[in-house]
Amino acid sequence: MIHEKIVIIGAGPCGLAAAIACKEKGYDPLVIEKENVVSAIYHYPTHQTFFSTAAKLEIGDVPFITVDRKPRRNEALAYYRDVVERKQLRIHTYETVKGVQKSADGTFELYTTTAKGEPKEYFATYVIMATGYYDHPNKLGCEGEHLPHVYHYFKEAHPFHHQDVVVIGGKNSAVDATLALEKAGANVTVLYRGGTYSSSIKPWILPEFEGLVRKNNVDMIFDAEVTRITKNKVYYEKNGEKADIDADFVFAMVGYHPDHSFLSAAGVTIDQETGRPHYDPETLETDISGLFIAGVLAAGNNANEIFIETGRYHGSRIVEAIKSAENVQQT
Repeated sequence: MIHEKIVIIGAGPCGLAAAIACKEKGYDPLVIEKENVVSAIYHYPTHQTFFSTAAKLEIGDVPFITVDRKPRRNEALAYYRDVVERKQLRIHTYETVKGVQKSADGTFELYTTTAKGEPKEYFATYVIMATGYYDHPNKLGCEGEHLPHVYHYFKEAHPFHHQDVVVIGGKNSAVDATLALEKAGANVTVLYRGGTYSSSIKPWILPEFEGLVRKNNVDMIFDAEVTRITKNKVYYEKNGEKADIDADFVFAMVGYHPDHSFLSAAGVTIDQETGRPHYDPETLETDISGLFIAGVLAAGNNANEIFIETGRYHGSRIVEAIKSAENVQQT
């Protein structure tokens, strides 16, 4: 059994920022990550440009220098790798946390498995969960969603040249995928259950998207509720009428949500309506003493409420709470 003062689960930007905040207060936290650092960013579309400026993605007072005002995916990957090296963070990559339990003496027991299948156990005084949400796509809940030509992530457009592609969704991920697919020569139809363009679409790409729709380069269908997917068609209803469209490939880009299974298993109360864990908004400590959350986990089902630019500050509040608790114990 390995003993640690602080264990952070998740090496995304918010988890790394929390680790840096802990180090600045004299702790040496262990970060456990099931893939490699900032794995969610790695899984973004290859040519993704961030919504935020580089300055709003910085952590640990390390400058993020980019060619353009808004960084691209590959620049962010290089930046966060550099931060890990500069700050000499302790990170166990490719190690998956299987469970977190609080023992009778108040410490936490963590059970993990390495990439080689080796089980490991840890004792920790404090646990910070910063697991993000990108691993868990929202589902359509329709027949055929799990067919092999249906994707919930978009990487690159090249394989879909001259293919009939249906994109389901009407927000940023759907619009970004559609723009790339159209440029690569795909025949794209977008099915969106909303009645008009989403207000969350990035303002600098909406005009380009609308232009493609006006020119009939992209077929945009509003008020469309997908009912079934087969190996070569997508079936939907619009205003009570049934319709279908040919589809060689389908991208169901309808958002993502955090996984609360660890929190629930550890005893944290989850609001069933909002998906929001019970926690102190000042300290980010859950209703299980010593267990904290950082990043988008705190937002529940509303993944658009917390971003890197806000979640990067959670670690400072958490470590202040830990420091205060330690001071109380010493008096």
